[in-house]
Amino acid sequence: MPPFLSAAEREPLIVEYERGASVLRAAWDRVPLPARQWRGAPDTWSAHEVVIHCADSETYAATRIRLLVADPDPLIVGYAQNAWARVLDYHSRSVDLALRAVEAVRANTSPILRTLSEADWSKMGRHTESGVYGVCDWLNSYAPHVTNHARQIERSVAAWLAASR
Repeated sequence: MPPFLSAAEREPLIVEYERGASVLRAAWDRVPLPARQWRGAPDTWSAHEVVIHCADSETYAATRIRLLVADPDPLIVGYAQNAWARVLDYHSRSVDLALRAVEAVRANTSPILRTLSEADWSKMGRHTESGVYGVCDWLNSYAPHVTNHARQIERSVAAWLAASR
């Protein structure tokens, strides 16, 4: 990922970030009830698990951007997302609460993104898995995060429909 994005490069990513929660909710709303916890294979997530993952990931992402901007030497710690899904029993968690969490986190973080200075956009930290990691890396990763997962949900529904025939 590029270490720095211009204002023109950041703008569409920020807009995507701001719209992401509604895209995720719309994808979930189109999932038929019997397909919500269906897995196409043992090593894939159901649509339900995808939404819960988004809530966990987005709440952690909100902390990450704050660390990157406010801490003098931020350390961004990776996590085992598949273990979280299994150990935290994602199917037992509320999708409605998860969707509301994504909406709240993004609504609360968007104003921060909109008010960062050029100096803030160039701040760097270290990620335990990928090494040097900056504010622009964060934006490149999280702007499309839930949009990508919304497409994953759509693919899951398509696979469920094909398997149901």
